[in-house]
Amino acid sequence: MVSASWLLLLGLCFSASAGGEQRGGGKPSEPRRLQSGGDEERHVLERTELSKRSAALNEQTCTALSGVEAALLNNTNTFTFKVRTMGSLSLAWVGDGSGVLLVLTTFQVPLFMMRFGQSNLYRSEDYGKTFQDVTHLINHTFIQTEFGIAISPDQSGKVILTGDVSDIGGFRLFRSQDFGLTFVSNDLPFEPLIQMLYNPGDCNTLLTLSITVAGINLSGIYSRSTFLFLTHRGPKNSIYFTTNNNGSCNDKGMLELRKTVDYGRSFQTIATRVYSFVLGGRFVFASIMTGMRMIHVSVDGGELWNMAQLPTVNHEQFYSILAANQDMIFMHVDDPGDSGVGTIYVSDDRGTVFSKSLERHLYTTTGSDTDFTAIASLRGVYMTSVLTEDDAVETVITYDQGAKWETLHRPQNSHCSTDTCRLHIHASYSTTMRMNVPMLPLSQPNAVGLILAHGSVGDAESALSPDVYVSDDGGYTWLLALRGPHHYAILDSGGLLVAMEHSNSPVNQIKFSTDEGQCWHTYNFTNDPLHFSGMDSEPGSRSMNVSLWGYRNDFSKWVVITVDFRKLLTRDCNEGDYVQWLAHSADPSGSNDGCVLGYKETFLRLRKDSVCWNGRDYAVTKKLSPCPCTVDDYHCDFGYYRPANSSECVEQEEMKGRPLEFCLNGTTEQLQTSGYRKIPGDQCEGGFQPDRKETDLRRMCTSNALHPHSLSENSSANTAVIVMVVIAILLLSAVAGVWLVKKYVCGGRFLVHRYSVMREHVEANKIEGVDDIDTHYMETGKAQYNEDSDQVCDTV
Repeated sequence: MVSASWLLLLGLCFSASAGGEQRGGGKPSEPRRLQSGGDEERHVLERTELSKRSAALNEQTCTALSGVEAALLNNTNTFTFKVRTMGSLSLAWVGDGSGVLLVLTTFQVPLFMMRFGQSNLYRSEDYGKTFQDVTHLINHTFIQTEFGIAISPDQSGKVILTGDVSDIGGFRLFRSQDFGLTFVSNDLPFEPLIQMLYNPGDCNTLLTLSITVAGINLSGIYSRSTFLFLTHRGPKNSIYFTTNNNGSCNDKGMLELRKTVDYGRSFQTIATRVYSFVLGGRFVFASIMTGMRMIHVSVDGGELWNMAQLPTVNHEQFYSILAANQDMIFMHVDDPGDSGVGTIYVSDDRGTVFSKSLERHLYTTTGSDTDFTAIASLRGVYMTSVLTEDDAVETVITYDQGAKWETLHRPQNSHCSTDTCRLHIHASYSTTMRMNVPMLPLSQPNAVGLILAHGSVGDAESALSPDVYVSDDGGYTWLLALRGPHHYAILDSGGLLVAMEHSNSPVNQIKFSTDEGQCWHTYNFTNDPLHFSGMDSEPGSRSMNVSLWGYRNDFSKWVVITVDFRKLLTRDCNEGDYVQWLAHSADPSGSNDGCVLGYKETFLRLRKDSVCWNGRDYAVTKKLSPCPCTVDDYHCDFGYYRPANSSECVEQEEMKGRPLEFCLNGTTEQLQTSGYRKIPGDQCEGGFQPDRKETDLRRMCTSNALHPHSLSENSSANTAVIVMVVIAILLLSAVAGVWLVKKYVCGGRFLVHRYSVMREHVEANKIEGVDDIDTHYMETGKAQYNEDSDQVCDTV
């Protein structure tokens, strides 16, 4: 029955038309121009003028750019939407470099027992400078705000809108394959509960969730499907979800984790007694109830599980996957006592053996928010916040995937009066506390080393109204860039930064920088100030256009003002505009300077004094050089940790004198280590090579909590025969064993109290989520007998 439900709810596939897909709305990229003699002279003049700039915000020695007003005024466009500001507005970029922007406005009000709503769809193909009302393409159908615009992740121009036509009997799907130029509609035979999801591995396939099919309410059967997920790990048509056929979908610890690799034609249960699960990198994580919650990890899609070597947690504590890539996992484990802090653990390349990385990691128990931030512009760099012993929030950073953490250096142009002042970066925790932080830290992969973030230095006043700080070296050094909170964006692969002041008053001025935030220039983009709501540019930070959204003083209509900075940077960058830069360089005189995770990275980066255009075709250029291994290339191993301000790994007190054993692939492994384990993904060669050995003790250690059974409906006959033979052998063995026990051990009398004793134990200790699994074990013949087994012989 469950398989049938997914067949009904999944199947909605579409393919390209017979003539193939056309890239609608896109424009060919502009060819790069050869530099003339006049351009070269202008280049020399620019560099002469800009050499006078100063990195300090308060010295006022930045040279003004000439011709800014004229260049930008002719490239500023304003568009006013018909919809009033009391409605909602959502926008989505379609494709990469196509210039196509779709905007959906929604106005909805309840009217007695009915609901009245109106949607308008607008389309731009010039990066938001002009729009056309294309609502007629969707037959003026109402689109619920929560459904919004779904864009295919493969940049092929596919667009999905889910229309609500419940007044005439249901929902309607509008789909486009030409960047929103045209739409084709289909009536849905079910009522979707969530937005349509594209399969990232096969964008011709969609997935959604429903409890109503063809007008029949299936909530009594299917509402217990609690979560589903598409994945491109493994087969591109893999779907993971949890179900509970015997109770509420909110009954955590009672769920089954299931998987299908053929779009619902067959299913397999890969874990039971599941509290929650998540996919990250190449890993599948499941939190399993065993009285406490234990994390299990799989690297093969759930076929084989290993129990993560982490502390157990009780009902008031929690785990959280902070980050997972193809190499390793960052895991937060909450401290006991509702303290709001916990410990970050880092894994080996199997996601199984974890070691301490950072203690007193701030993670609120109320909002479950953390400042943990991955820096996209350099590998291995992460920032987060810790709570110090005196209850101060402090930012720390790692450059080597959690092997070591350190506090941020104070910006040179900050005005803190004491040497103890440090820079604190505001992230998710600050927004949860409703501080004046309009944007989280920002970095982009193609803007090497560049980070923009709100921060404060030293005192409470600076924390209440944080300033904007910029780092151009991946977080080693910071510069005070803008006073007060701002919205900001990275354009032209870091060659241009733009910012808008965050204010409750109308604004008409945008700020921009061509030297990675050292100097900022202003442009008045309108004579009629705007109540600013947000700023948007095409994803990928390659665009030169930025759109400013808001409304006028009369609050009547949404307005978008788009500024094109392309005419400001009139010259294409050439080889002379770039300079070699060694990442992670701290000691240029040292032979290992810049060695992080086993090799050096030397990038070509734009000179700060070059005012030129990187262009959409710009690609990050780097050269790699291997490094010899040092202690910095190692995490502390299982059972070891690094004390503060030390690079040496020492044994944890609670582990001293105990054998280091862990369960891997069903057998117990003994670890013999000097305290170091190479960081996953580290590519160092030779040098420091500490002793480390894992020995298989040949003892079975399969987790009692995981006994998945296949629910495939297309199992082969050969498999069935094998299973029947195995069952027959097990039954014969069991009968023989019972006879021997009755005859020689119990004097012919044999009683089994497993179920009743287990139930008494569960009820006495108030352990949740046990009975159903234990009953399942008994029914399938997979009960585990431990040393404290409740199997007893009655000799009375």
